[in-house]
Amino acid sequence: MKRKTFWSFGGVMLLSSLLSINLAVAEDYKLDPGHSFIDFRIKHLGYSWLPGRFNKFSGDFSFDEKNPSQAKISVDIDPASIDSNHAERDKHLRGDDFLGVKKFPKAKFVSTSYTDKGNGKGVMKGNFTLRGVTKPISLDVESIGNGPDPWGGYRRGFVATTKIALKDFNINYNLGPASTHVDLTLSIEGIRK
Repeated sequence: MKRKTFWSFGGVMLLSSLLSINLAVAEDYKLDPGHSFIDFRIKHLGYSWLPGRFNKFSGDFSFDEKNPSQAKISVDIDPASIDSNHAERDKHLRGDDFLGVKKFPKAKFVSTSYTDKGNGKGVMKGNFTLRGVTKPISLDVESIGNGPDPWGGYRRGFVATTKIALKDFNINYNLGPASTHVDLTLSIEGIRK
């Protein structure tokens, strides 16, 4: 009887150990809009960079340091919140020549995979929706840091960059040959839920 009890106990302990290894749970975070930014830049006539940002967005991401390939993120962007530091230009950018925000009031990125490259770097692939068009894009990702904050929470931050072609999202306004692509940067800080 003692031998049977011992093996039963040993089996339960082994199963518990295996489950704890395989059931590592990713940490879930909510984007902190006060410490996150979605920026863009495009060349102006090939002579300089025209920077801007989107002021309204929300999202969530998950990350597990022991299994980074399971990382995921979803971000909703309000394209009407575009801000290039020039009211008349922003009005034009919201119009049908560019973002068409009345007809397409939402932009979105939803990840589909993450490839860990080591040293806090990786490539996030996903679907980006802009102006009603959804296309796969890749972002180069770098971990900035993580740890406790002064208010009893826990935070984690990343920066991700990509380049998109305007024509891929049905933006065909002629800005000249130097201005066919836009650089996007997502600087995100999340608060652990």
